[in-house]
Amino acid sequence: MPSLPPLSPDQLVKPRHFELRISLIFLTVFIPLGVHLPYFPLWLEAKGFAAEQIAIILSAPMFLRVVTTPFITAMADKAKDRANVLIFMVAAALLLSAGYYLEPSYSIVLGVSLVLAVFWTPQTPLTDSLALSGVRRFGSVYARMRIWGSIAFLAANLAGGAVLGIYGADAVPVMISAGLAATLAMSVLAPRLGRPRRASPLSATELQEEAPKLLNAYFLFFVIGAGIIIASHGFLYGFVSIYWKSIGVSDTLVGLLWAWAVVAEVAMFMIFTRVFGEVRAPTLMVMAGVAAMLRWGAYPLIWPLGAGVAGFFVAQTLHAFSTGLILIGVQKMIAETVAEERMGAAQGIAFFANGFSMATVTLFSGALYDRLGVGGFFVMVGVAALGLVFIGLAARSASRQRTQPQSAA
Repeated sequence: MPSLPPLSPDQLVKPRHFELRISLIFLTVFIPLGVHLPYFPLWLEAKGFAAEQIAIILSAPMFLRVVTTPFITAMADKAKDRANVLIFMVAAALLLSAGYYLEPSYSIVLGVSLVLAVFWTPQTPLTDSLALSGVRRFGSVYARMRIWGSIAFLAANLAGGAVLGIYGADAVPVMISAGLAATLAMSVLAPRLGRPRRASPLSATELQEEAPKLLNAYFLFFVIGAGIIIASHGFLYGFVSIYWKSIGVSDTLVGLLWAWAVVAEVAMFMIFTRVFGEVRAPTLMVMAGVAAMLRWGAYPLIWPLGAGVAGFFVAQTLHAFSTGLILIGVQKMIAETVAEERMGAAQGIAFFANGFSMATVTLFSGALYDRLGVGGFFVMVGVAALGLVFIGLAARSASRQRTQPQSAA
């Protein structure tokens, strides 16, 4: 592993209230995200867009950000200070979000969404980069800072539903802009740490240098399978809020259902080490894939069978497995099988696999919802099953790698 460049005297000095400042940035970064995910599709529907148009507006930025985010994080690593790049990204995103106040034609909303994604998506990995520098230099605890992002996302789910219940879907762009304004106010307080000694998360530089060394069957099958299982959530993210509203679920309950899924995911993070810490990564993926299949198979049946909103809460609880275990399982696989100097590249490949798969499924989800309605979830059962096939191939390749030395002997 190549030696890291030495820290300058200024970089050895811990900025005042470092953890508090990073925690506040995480908190504000996730407020607009917690509004956009559940409620932006409702705003699009309220503006008269068809299901297939909604799917394109949601998926096109996903395809774009998979390409642009690694290059922006690499550019930030070469800047004098990543905090300045973060401030620029947030300020640009705030200005661009005003585009949603224009006449909401299809071309305008799509164009605004595309350009906004370029500046909005890098905010989380840039904040991660600053936090990780604090972990390496000053011994800060990443989880204690990052948890405020999850709390903010949960609060935005709840508050967003309450606001929509009073003001309607027109409040969605206002809440997104308000969240970005709060992020800008906090990003101005970002600690100045200089350039990082290691490439930031999702950096194109590290991807270019280290990715070719990760091209083995186990790693590739694993991240493809995990990405496809994650992508099976695309139909949920794009259209479940619209479906719930169509059957009379209130805005407040929609917010509670989204928030409950986040609570379940956080609970999984809290109990994982004690309950699942010894479970192998491929087994975790199988558990996640099976949970996703059960979840998608349940959604179309809950309301017709009379299970009511309580049934949706039960299905949302499976988010702990269908998403929580995936996120942990991928990190577990990377930690166990990838050398430290290649972890950034591994994260980048996983980001690409998740993002591209999610964008693809979201793109086709509009046609599914238009033709099948909530029955489109049955198709997602098949998508999750396809992911499990790749996880099986990964497990098989790992087994072959373990037996080959014995055979040679």
